[in-house]
Amino acid sequence: MRIPLRYLAVALASLLSAALAQGQNLFVTAGSSGGSSTGNIYEFTPNGGSSTFASSGLYPYGLAFNSAGNLFEADRNSGNIYEFTPNGGSSTFASHLSDPLPLAFNSAGNLFVGTAQITEFSPNGGSATFASSFNTYALAFNSAGDLFAAGTDAAEPTGTILEFTPNGGSSTFASGFIASPKALAFNSAGDLFVAYENGIYEFTPNGGSSTFASGLAPPEGLAFNSAGDLFEADAAGGHIYEFTPNGGSSTFASGLYGPYALAFQGITLPVPEPSTWVMVGLGAFSLLAARRRRILRRSLTP
Repeated sequence: MRIPLRYLAVALASLLSAALAQGQNLFVTAGSSGGSSTGNIYEFTPNGGSSTFASSGLYPYGLAFNSAGNLFEADRNSGNIYEFTPNGGSSTFASHLSDPLPLAFNSAGNLFVGTAQITEFSPNGGSATFASSFNTYALAFNSAGDLFAAGTDAAEPTGTILEFTPNGGSSTFASGFIASPKALAFNSAGDLFVAYENGIYEFTPNGGSSTFASGLAPPEGLAFNSAGDLFEADAAGGHIYEFTPNGGSSTFASGLYGPYALAFQGITLPVPEPSTWVMVGLGAFSLLAARRRRILRRSLTP
């Protein structure tokens, strides 16, 4: 009996996603001590172990990884964007920005930076204004390449979310009821999650909305891992919370000073050892074998 290839693809994707999620480290910006004006970038392993990835007088806010695995950090104190290689080496990518906050990369490798406007940087550091007169607090791209920006402007001082097409055309995705939007993140289904003053909203691609979590201290950062769990930075309490897709929550990390931005390594993960690929392949074929046995039993049943 021939098993369609699509079943193999689904089985491999499922097992590989779980394997990759186990190797994803979470990067967090937070203060270096209580009341300090400087901060660090911390790295957390999936089991919660932590270490300091970068320090030395940073005032870090926004974080984003490019496709090469380099981490970019928006530094409010200096107005610079710093680039860190995986081993912690650093260089200045851009400088003299006014209060840079969120960062996001598009599929072409261009970096978008939110300040009182949105600036687009090419990989070689060239820059241009992408959108003006919008105080931007959060940025995120959907799978279609549209940029979503949360912030305020003169028309909607309480908070709005704008959607920009790749050519710069814009429309209002949501406004009027979002108080102080602070962070944006997309899940694999294309739903947009928005951190606001005391909770998290979930928006479907057509704009329908619901409350995903409420009663939170003001959340500052959001990020999804490849397993679909949502991580939220609680700046006031110093915690990182983890939410499963069904809304269950747990504390992933505590004792931080004002955690703000979150970023996972994304696709820039170490290549698994050969033994890992063997286990993934064996697991996939085990799933297929089990499915084949079920099909045979059904075909032999009178």
